Amino acid sequence: MAGKRYKAAAAAVDINVDMTVADAVAVIKKNATAKFDETIEIAMNLGVDPRHADQMVRGVCNLPNGTGRSVRVAVFAKDAKADEARAAGADIVGAEDLVEMIQNGEMNFDRVIASPDMMPLVGRVARVLGPKGMMPNPKVGTVTPNIAKAVEDAKGGAVEFRVEKAGVIHAGVGKASFTEAKLAENVTAFLGAIQKARPTGAKGTFVKKICLTSTMGPSVRINTSEVPS
Repeated sequence: MAGKRYKAAAAAVDINVDMTVADAVAVIKKNATAKFDETIEIAMNLGVDPRHADQMVRGVCNLPNGTGRSVRVAVFAKDAKADEARAAGADIVGAEDLVEMIQNGEMNFDRVIASPDMMPLVGRVARVLGPKGMMPNPKVGTVTPNIAKAVEDAKGGAVEFRVEKAGVIHAGVGKASFTEAKLAENVTAFLGAIQKARPTGAKGTFVKKICLTSTMGPSVRINTSEVPS
């Protein structure tokens, strides 16, 4: 059952009004009154059926102002690439030893990156990483020879996205403590990344609905015309 704070906030929001990004951010920040720094989340309904390969929407967005959360990065690499990963700030770097850690259930990380030559090794724990959404993939830049950049991006605010069965994509785009300007920049960057990832098989209206919310607050709708062309 919704609490008094949520009900009061929801009563002040007209869910039938499509707002600009700036107005939506202002409303969400005003209603993010929890005692912790709430995450600001975006959800989008897309006109795609991801069961078809040519309608899959997947990629990565580098938020200009970061996510506001600390991301622990594990890297599969050896020798010079391992040194590169450590220098870039990776939290865990390894090869066979990292495989053993994962097999033993030691997964104190949020993102996994691998150099291309490590993929046969990574394959041994694919059944563990895959269901958690952590399997390295070249399409989102987590299988790459440029280990340093991948680690820096992950630490700096790179957000992976992948459309779900119902055509929905959602992601965290910042914290309530961010300024309105920084949140608006992040939201606009994310909308642009989704538009850029439009698949060839998408027909008709691509972005059907956009909602913005905070962890404990009500959601508001953003006008789909706010999506960069």
